Amino acid sequence: MLVPRKVKFRKQHRGKRGGVATRGNVVSFGKYGLKAMEASWITSRQIEAARRAITHFIKREGKVWIRIFPHQAVTSTPNETRMGGGKGAVSHYVATVKPGTVMFEMDGVPMDIASRALTLAGHKLPIKTKFVTK
Repeated sequence: MLVPRKVKFRKQHRGKRGGVATRGNVVSFGKYGLKAMEASWITSRQIEAARRAITHFIKREGKVWIRIFPHQAVTSTPNETRMGGGKGAVSHYVATVKPGTVMFEMDGVPMDIASRALTLAGHKLPIKTKFVTK
């Protein structure tokens, strides 16, 4: 799974999720991409599940780029804990995705295979996605 290598400030505020993506919204590296149509947090487990679905379907041919990285730390307090006591420990990391963000790209495979692979990966994610070409 993807996690930051070193974190100086571990606990963060949640931040804003409004608006549309102004950066990372075009297919840059490959020919085909998977674009987000909604705003959401994508966990590192969901990114890994989508990546595995893509590489399994294309049988490790071609090349896959992951354009999002989970930098945002999400904290949680343990169950059955009394109120107070400060902010909880970091439980997992998420990537903040806005509408229009290209999350995955691929190249080196035919268009129909790329379309099916990226659609399959989109089913692993908690948001609506769209297959796009360069």
